[in-house]
Amino acid sequence: MELINTIAITLATLAILVAIHEWGHFWVARRCGVKVLRFSIGFGKPLYTWRDSQDTEYVIAAIPLGGYVKMLDEREGEVPVNQLDKAFNRKPVLQRIAVVSAGPLANLALAVVAYWFLFMAGVTGYVPIIGEIQPDSVADVAGLESGQEIVAVDGVETPTWQALSFALLARLGDSGNIRFAVKYPGSSVVYESEGVLDRWLVDQEEPDLFGGLGIRMYRPAVPPVIERVVENGPAARAGLMVGDRILQADGVVMPLWQDWVDYVRARPEQTIRLDVQRKGQTEQLVIVPDGVTEEGGDSVGHVGVWVVIPEVPPEMVRQFDRGPVEAAVASVKRTAELVGFTFSSIKKMAMGLISPKNLSGPITIAKVASASAKSGLESYIGFLALLSVSLGVLNLLPIPVLDGGHLMYYALELLAGRPIPEKIQTLGYQLGLFIVLGIMSIAIYNDISRL
Repeated sequence: MELINTIAITLATLAILVAIHEWGHFWVARRCGVKVLRFSIGFGKPLYTWRDSQDTEYVIAAIPLGGYVKMLDEREGEVPVNQLDKAFNRKPVLQRIAVVSAGPLANLALAVVAYWFLFMAGVTGYVPIIGEIQPDSVADVAGLESGQEIVAVDGVETPTWQALSFALLARLGDSGNIRFAVKYPGSSVVYESEGVLDRWLVDQEEPDLFGGLGIRMYRPAVPPVIERVVENGPAARAGLMVGDRILQADGVVMPLWQDWVDYVRARPEQTIRLDVQRKGQTEQLVIVPDGVTEEGGDSVGHVGVWVVIPEVPPEMVRQFDRGPVEAAVASVKRTAELVGFTFSSIKKMAMGLISPKNLSGPITIAKVASASAKSGLESYIGFLALLSVSLGVLNLLPIPVLDGGHLMYYALELLAGRPIPEKIQTLGYQLGLFIVLGIMSIAIYNDISRL
């Protein structure tokens, strides 16, 4: 059932993004006087079709992994003389540029609208206060201290963990100075300092941004109290129950949940003797963690339990409430930041500053889409906006077969005063198809290797 839900959510997500993208092409084509022959969501055998008053065929097809808008074009078939003025290839180059760019821009517009709804609903985040500093780390050399709040990185304000993460993501693979602005809680005095990066986190597949600086962010202590036990897992077989508090493991005191997690992960398929507190009484249990192989081939222990998450103190949470205009400005700014970050990441990946293992394909998208939908509507809308920005930016890359490749040809035509020869365009499309298929192969390989 879970697999069916994941597939359904993924297909719905792709359908929304594709429909918006193709609608952008369609809407501008109509405004430019281009006759649209077909608007299709999906490929393959049509499942449902209908036509409008302008004889455009709308199609829901069997393979919901994309879509297209087919326009009247002499390059794709004979065009009646009385309709030549409606052919895409007969339109001025600026109109062709407008039609092609409208798809990616529609995806970016979707992101702006999605973020506007999120910002109007109100956004909360944790205050980025430093918990621990690793000796001789970037943060330690910069003079950062436990208990300080990081208020800015490289001049970019970081009022929440999310904002701090985003500012640090921009420095992946970089070398050089990184500037911090910090203050102590309750104080208005801001201290500035610098650390030094050297090809920061270049080879990490899943970069630990805070750990890479040598920082563990402060969070309330989480005692090892069980909230949920996985059915038929090691914990259930050992007799652990909801509400149990783990006191000791092999005589080692477990004051915090992380202590328990670290202890279990280090002991796959090894017997662990537990003392647990249950309804005021101490019980003795024996548990054997399953061995789970992680990326890199390391086996770690896993017992199948969730922890009770304590409430976060009010002073650790920031609430951002915005009016319609302020939310609109913030949504445009957030989308622009993501566009810049995406282009920067692609550039760094091409330069070898970010590992290609960070590329993700349809399997990862499906997993994240399902997880975000389960986390609630706000989480899903945020993921949809992020994915829409990625789709829009990737389509703007100057690779033939993508929208950006067509825009590149039209820009050259605008400069040269005549179309690029068909032979050169065909060679470009073949090269572009090879590049796109290569990128997709790497992404799918990464997906499979993560399973």
